[in-house]
Amino acid sequence: MIINKIKTVLLLATLSGLLLMLGALFGGITGLQYAFILALIMNGIAYFFSDTIVLRLYKAQPMDSEQYSWVYATVHELTSKMGIPMPKLWIIKTPMANAFATGRNPGHASVALTTGIMDLLSKDELRGVLAHELSHIKNRDILIATIAATVATAIGYLANCLQYAAYWGSLTNGKRRANPLGLLLVAIFMPFAAMLIQLAISRSREYLADETGAYYSQDPLSLASALEKLHHNISVAHLDNNDTHRASTASLFIVYPFSARNWLKLFSTHPPLEARIAHLHKLYEKNILL
Repeated sequence: MIINKIKTVLLLATLSGLLLMLGALFGGITGLQYAFILALIMNGIAYFFSDTIVLRLYKAQPMDSEQYSWVYATVHELTSKMGIPMPKLWIIKTPMANAFATGRNPGHASVALTTGIMDLLSKDELRGVLAHELSHIKNRDILIATIAATVATAIGYLANCLQYAAYWGSLTNGKRRANPLGLLLVAIFMPFAAMLIQLAISRSREYLADETGAYYSQDPLSLASALEKLHHNISVAHLDNNDTHRASTASLFIVYPFSARNWLKLFSTHPPLEARIAHLHKLYEKNILL
């Protein structure tokens, strides 16, 4: 688990470094401050209200505690082990088999399950999925994703300003006029680099949630089995690839909720499922969890 935590720190540091470089090119400390404040406001709103937005987007309903008493019992068992509060539980009526966790901190968290995943998985497999989602809450992944989004948004804003500056040739660097072509190249490639780093952070947190969930459930093979079933189910029941207003929430789900074309896998918010399943089997074989 420590390796993925270190990866996250290094990736966030790299992302921050890109922001500092771009801010210095645009307007020194002042340019950096303006961009960061704007990004902080935008993503701060998303941080505090993302759970309400995403649950309404998928028309989630509170999970009935009597009908799904075993789910509540499973979540209570796992949260007790993890030392986090009991989250709100939601159900989404869709044949797509998936699940996600949301909320700005463990005290304001929700876990949503689709009816598709309830029908597809066994109780042991669903317990593994719940352990994974609760791990996102324990590891404060929503906060980390918000930090990454804040920095990436600031980079995008500054890059857009640099494009205008390069076009008009009006930006100066000390006494020497900056090279417009160089600025344009920086403005184009910096946001792309920031996006790739942001996606890498998301993938590292998925690996960490798999490891943390396997540790607390003490059952990595059930999670691996669940991921394999979910992987095959996506080709049968998934979100419409043209459903752009839901694309921004794809990173929340335990598996990518769209039918992934080969070239899109390069820009996935999730690691390849085959790699995640293999990693869970290695954890079991090494017997480091039990």
